[in-house]
Amino acid sequence: MTLEEKTAQLYGVWVGARTDGSGVAPHQHEMAGDEDIEALTRHGLGQLTRSFGTSPVDPALGALALARTQQGLVRDTRLGIPAIAHEECLAGFTAHGATVYPVPLSWGATFDPGLVAEMAAAIGNDMRSVGVHQGLAPVLDVVRDLRWGRVEETIGEDPYLVGSIATAYVRGLQSSGVVATLKHFVGYSASLGGRNLAPVQIGPRELADVLLVPFEMALRDGGAQSVMHAYTALDGTPSAADSRLLTDLLRDRWEFEGTVVADYFGVAFLQRLHAVAASPGQAAHLALAAGVDVELPTGHCYAQPLVRAVLAGDVPEALVDRAVTRVLLQKCALGMLDADYSPVPEALSGLPAEPDGLPSPEAVAGTVDLDEAPRRDLARRLAERAVVLLANPPAGDRPGTLPLEDPGRVAVLGPLADDPAALLGCYSFPAHVGVQHPDVPAGVALPTILQALRAEFPGAVVRHEEGCDLPGPGSVSTAEERRGRLERARALAQDSDLCLVVVGDRAGLFGRGTSGEGCDASDLSLPGDQASLLDAALRTDTPVVLVVAGGRPYALGPWADRLAAVVQTFFPGEEGAGAIAGVLSGRINPSGRLPVGVPRGPGGQPWTYLQPALGLRNDTSSLDPTALYPFGHGLSYTRFAWDDATCADDVLTTAAQTRVSVTVRNTGSRPGTEVVQLYLHDPVAAVSLPLQRLIGYARVDLAPGETRTVGFDVHSDVFAYTDNHAHRVVEPGDIELRVGASSTDIRHRLLLRLEGPRRKVGHDRVLTCPASVD
Repeated sequence: MTLEEKTAQLYGVWVGARTDGSGVAPHQHEMAGDEDIEALTRHGLGQLTRSFGTSPVDPALGALALARTQQGLVRDTRLGIPAIAHEECLAGFTAHGATVYPVPLSWGATFDPGLVAEMAAAIGNDMRSVGVHQGLAPVLDVVRDLRWGRVEETIGEDPYLVGSIATAYVRGLQSSGVVATLKHFVGYSASLGGRNLAPVQIGPRELADVLLVPFEMALRDGGAQSVMHAYTALDGTPSAADSRLLTDLLRDRWEFEGTVVADYFGVAFLQRLHAVAASPGQAAHLALAAGVDVELPTGHCYAQPLVRAVLAGDVPEALVDRAVTRVLLQKCALGMLDADYSPVPEALSGLPAEPDGLPSPEAVAGTVDLDEAPRRDLARRLAERAVVLLANPPAGDRPGTLPLEDPGRVAVLGPLADDPAALLGCYSFPAHVGVQHPDVPAGVALPTILQALRAEFPGAVVRHEEGCDLPGPGSVSTAEERRGRLERARALAQDSDLCLVVVGDRAGLFGRGTSGEGCDASDLSLPGDQASLLDAALRTDTPVVLVVAGGRPYALGPWADRLAAVVQTFFPGEEGAGAIAGVLSGRINPSGRLPVGVPRGPGGQPWTYLQPALGLRNDTSSLDPTALYPFGHGLSYTRFAWDDATCADDVLTTAAQTRVSVTVRNTGSRPGTEVVQLYLHDPVAAVSLPLQRLIGYARVDLAPGETRTVGFDVHSDVFAYTDNHAHRVVEPGDIELRVGASSTDIRHRLLLRLEGPRRKVGHDRVLTCPASVD
């Protein structure tokens, strides 16, 4: 291969990227649109960027256009190597008309890896059917600050939950033949002030024991084939230029053999944002040397600037050879270098072909359905299992206001109640791309919460008032108009038997929403005037049920003791409205559990449940950071009894395994699901550890009166932590295993004594506590 042919395999091209400042990537308008596409592809091409996720396109026509591009690369370049086509797939395949699934924070709320794997396989099958090879998901950033706009893209605040759910996603996506890309490696979620792309200043123990753990799980147990570097600088070193992360750790210690790809424009940011490079060629050198194999979305640095730097002797060609070898090996694994390779994807393979071997646009238009009934059913099941019942105190002679039997006259308040935006995460196609094309239909059916409530309660009188606006274009600005809206909403609530207040977020990009990439919050107060709306509803005599639908939890402490019930969901996707309505009616018994705690007050960030004793409420501070509703919390419409918790051993060596078991019984009158959670408490250690952390969990479906036993295989490796010498160790001493329904609702404590030598463990250690339900 010539130098130009080799470098051509190391970058993508992004046809149709916008340059007007309204793009879908940071600084896109500064660096996209000025490329000479013909020059960039003359010697081949590594990646095709977002053929479906840049603008609304009929999926079949998009597949045909992609096939024609691949056909041209094979026919018109000397080596005839097709390009890897990649797309976003964080809330489903980001393509017009594709199923919109719940966001990752809802995946975490399900505590159901099997269902997440099923979803990922469906997403991958749809992507592969139209010619896509790589998906830019999942996100493995552990939530460290709830103000961060990308909380909705994360799976939760606990590394074990994040790692186990992400591993399931990776397995599902790659079972379809699509490469999963772990992002963002590493530390992105720990940015200062909860600001997007802000510096990260954390210690090596937090990095090792919290932020790296999910990546290690998804790589070793999930077999992920690609990793994306983070935008951020970790203690001053940008991830894209950090050989300690991308080579020493990822390649040498973890033995990763796939490709490392740049987050969009991340290589160019070494010059433009981080100021560690003086030119695009020097940025290319730093990234290649660190271990970034592929520049996305374009060849801003890895195209001609890299060629010139190699020819000038500034960059060793061996670095190019190393990266291109990894890229070509991945293309081999995808079958793209096989002798019988065809650019025609499965979705078009049965259609009559023209002389060039491809069908005509007229023959393919409208032939691909990416939102078939089985996909919607899968989205529905995920949305239903992700709804969390936070509170449902007794109401009169009833155990709780919910479920609603005959609600009568219902006031539904809130600007999101009749807006599909309440359902959609930032990386769903309608919110990510479709919002820039308001004249184009959404491509999928998106019933609103109000519509779902009217369908769920056909005998009720359901009336709606917005009550207020969310911040953004078109919001009401005058005080008089705001007072008028609030008064109309209060009057409607007063004239009703029940009031449902729907609050939350509208996702957007870079300040155009209240949640999403670049939409960071100064505190955790409800956005806009939604708090005033809730106050107005509570000033009536009508019972108020709060429904929170958004991208992050918000502080609910000021209203907690006055609400009749509280339901939480996180951007539940196209089937989410029906899931919410079903939980309110009791058609669905809620089984979601919080993947992040819900704060009591709007300040006090950053804070998660993974705190040592000094991080908890104590008499040395007037501030109480304790969550109002803790990690792992969630209620049901039935009751469960927990009995016979046992540990098979009282004493265990520092290199052995035991079994923890507990019996759960449904003592109520309706089927339900309990989520059994296993936590580790290490009373005395060489460093100050979190009071407890999750090490296992299991969903248990139970009919009324049914009893099942949950067992966890617990190896002493999972007790390991990173000590003050940066060694991950298992130490002899006392251990307490806690079995509970949440991080604060502990039902049983089991004492275990570890004996034997202090033992160092490495990448080959046991990472999980497999669960079984009998």
